[in-house]
Amino acid sequence: MRILLIGAGGVGSAAAKLLVQRDFFEALVVADYSAERAEASARAASERRNGEARVTSAQIDASSAEGVKALCREHAITHMFNAVDPVFVMPIFDGAFAAGADYLDMAMSLSRPHESEPYANVGVKLCDEQFAKADAWEKAGRLALVGIGVEPGLSDVFARYAADHLFSEIDELGTRDGANLVVTDDGNEIFAPSFSMWTTIEECLNPPVVWEKDRGWFTTPPFNEPKIFDFPEGIGEVECVNVEHEEVLLMPRGVDAKRVTFTYGLGEEFIGILKVLHTLGLDSVEPITVKGQQISPRDVVAAALPDPATIGPRMKGKTCAGPWVTGTGTDGEPRSTYLYHVVDNEQTMKDYDSQCVVWQTAINPVVALELLATGAWSGAGVLGPEAFDAVPFLDLLKAPKPEGFGAPWGMREQ
Repeated sequence: MRILLIGAGGVGSAAAKLLVQRDFFEALVVADYSAERAEASARAASERRNGEARVTSAQIDASSAEGVKALCREHAITHMFNAVDPVFVMPIFDGAFAAGADYLDMAMSLSRPHESEPYANVGVKLCDEQFAKADAWEKAGRLALVGIGVEPGLSDVFARYAADHLFSEIDELGTRDGANLVVTDDGNEIFAPSFSMWTTIEECLNPPVVWEKDRGWFTTPPFNEPKIFDFPEGIGEVECVNVEHEEVLLMPRGVDAKRVTFTYGLGEEFIGILKVLHTLGLDSVEPITVKGQQISPRDVVAAALPDPATIGPRMKGKTCAGPWVTGTGTDGEPRSTYLYHVVDNEQTMKDYDSQCVVWQTAINPVVALELLATGAWSGAGVLGPEAFDAVPFLDLLKAPKPEGFGAPWGMREQ
């Protein structure tokens, strides 16, 4: 297996550090628009294994499918690992196909809200552009494993596990994402999102999508249906609201459920900031002219905030992700179970020098790559994580090092 990892930001760099601890691949090329950042990421990964010879770096323009194709062919790449903002999904996706490489991503092709009824009907949904090309991938015998981060990704694996082993009938798959993370500067708490602000604005201000078996996909107003959820391992109660997310578009394709939702524990302050950005038009991706320069307001907001890859040393707390599954258990009795993965920032900083949110996202595609390398997972077409047997994934994720990744997951009856 020869891997091209595009994106040397927080998630990409964390993934590179995880990859070099494993022996299932032959070569890893870390690529980024910034050659310097790609080189630094590759070097940081290599140093974790005494100058790892399998890792090199390259410069790439992720907006060019031809450029992606050329770099794949230059390095005889077999697997494309996309770790950049979702605005670049389609050129990387198409470039990998043209080069004959398999493909993995953690965020999928972007949505476009319904023009006249954005808070009732779906327009172009997340991942529609990728699934529209599924037949071509299948006919070519190539696999595009889409949405294999933590959310989407591990949450979808949990959903498949619940359907196969815990429930005879599922009423709702309701993903819950929450944390008690705090970032400080000189002892004072600051506003510093732990993930890409560009992506956070996209998923939080777009109309949330809900799926119901008798209705299909539909949308609601942002931040609606607030609910308090008690997260495990000391995180505690967090108010969660509906947010647009890929699980709702993926899970119904491979898991039988009556309803699928996604809610995010944003908190009152974060929601207030997002609403102000929207009111001022600072969430827009359309360029405006500022002193003769064309600038996207959202790019300015993202650039003005701390880089999520750099805030780890100033961050404390834990993050949690997973689906709350309700329905009928295999014994015929009502069941309500939360399957989850909790990560402590102090631990990931100590072990990987990566903050917990990007690390939790990065570990799942690395696990998936190893399963593909060993043949435990295989397939062709455009498939989400729920299309595969969950047990090999969860076993490898949880197994102690060096056999596995030493990242245990939990299950709580509600």
